[in-house]
Amino acid sequence: MANQETNRRECKEKLTEEFEKGVVAFLNSDGGDYYIGIGDNGVVRGVDKPDEIQLKVKDRLKDNIRPSIMGLFDIFTETTENKSVIHINLASGTEKPYYIKQKGISEAGCFIRAGSSSQSMPETMINRLMAKRHPLSMANIPSKHQNLEFEILKLHYGVKNKLLNENLAQTLEFLTADGKYNQIAYLFADNNRFSFRVGKYEGSDKLELIGNEEYGDCCLIKAMQRVLDRLEIENVTQARKVGMGKRIEKNLVDKKVAREAIINAFAHNDYSQGHTPIFEIFSDKFVITSYGGLVDGLSLEKFYSGTSMPRNREIMRIFKDLEFVEQLGSGIPKIVKKYGKPAISLDGQVMQVVLKFDKDMSNAKETREKTREKTREKTREKLLEIIKEMPSATTQEIADSLGLTAKGVEWNLKKLKSEGLIERVGADKGGHWKVCRKR
Repeated sequence: MANQETNRRECKEKLTEEFEKGVVAFLNSDGGDYYIGIGDNGVVRGVDKPDEIQLKVKDRLKDNIRPSIMGLFDIFTETTENKSVIHINLASGTEKPYYIKQKGISEAGCFIRAGSSSQSMPETMINRLMAKRHPLSMANIPSKHQNLEFEILKLHYGVKNKLLNENLAQTLEFLTADGKYNQIAYLFADNNRFSFRVGKYEGSDKLELIGNEEYGDCCLIKAMQRVLDRLEIENVTQARKVGMGKRIEKNLVDKKVAREAIINAFAHNDYSQGHTPIFEIFSDKFVITSYGGLVDGLSLEKFYSGTSMPRNREIMRIFKDLEFVEQLGSGIPKIVKKYGKPAISLDGQVMQVVLKFDKDMSNAKETREKTREKTREKTREKLLEIIKEMPSATTQEIADSLGLTAKGVEWNLKKLKSEGLIERVGADKGGHWKVCRKR
């Protein structure tokens, strides 16, 4: 049959909501011809007001599909069996994957031609096409330093009972196509030149800087843990009397939200241009700045609702392995639910999250020592977890994992030993730690 559907031909009686799906499938395949006014059984029905339909088709092609497909299609009105039929001729695109703007770069938005139907594009194909489309992505940029080690990363995986073997570079996608370590590998290496700044100001503006610390030159996980610990110390507990002998205690900002915002900044920052997230502490707020803006294809609506489109897929994979993120896309909705959409601002390639201090606690007394003790308690719990899983870990290895100094680890080990929670078996060199009982 002359009007039969094939892998290069699709026919519809009228313009439907499925139109973009078929177009995207042709763009991501070898191109083809889309007809409106012919049933999928080949029967010519024709259309009324073909000029209006042409305009609607052009607008939908221009507005609803990304990347832009201008120059990749032609629209005609043809006469078949004395009836008007709209014919859209589509070329194969050069910026694959093409996708429906509303759905984004996902299996719900990307399609490919399979026989005479349009099928969702598998995630593996989407990722492969994205890598080709963005040849300067972190995964495709070779690291300037190729003598890389990953002992800190191995230690973190070991704590989670997810041991990495000699094939970790392939497992974690740390290699370029020609087998060199890429920029993702450099981020997670024991030594690198990425630095993360935590600044502290006297007031609510940047007029008087009273503290400026740099964390980094190490595995991204270690640097992030140091920033998390630093902000946790600053996020003091406040107490306020509310009645006869009663009081309430709150942190300056919600602890879970602050953690999500920090981890999000590390996970979604665009490191390809050398920019790293910045963390600032003011008298009335925490400000977290990251770079890269919205991921291409992600609308503001989808962004705020938590649609997951990781900028750095490899980083997100490691964060999930190490349980820093519970669920993809959960961070932004948590921030919005607690602090509202105004807490997040997007200006070109810069995103800022502003977590304002709880006004209800503005006159409260800060219980800093209690907060510090909670932080110490948490550190000792992490230390116990490490030596339980890796009893032969050295002081320096533990320090690297916790983001502490070796002296800090020694102090905590001494404390745990005095409490009878751990004991040293054998000599300092060649011996190991033993956990005696739980806290």
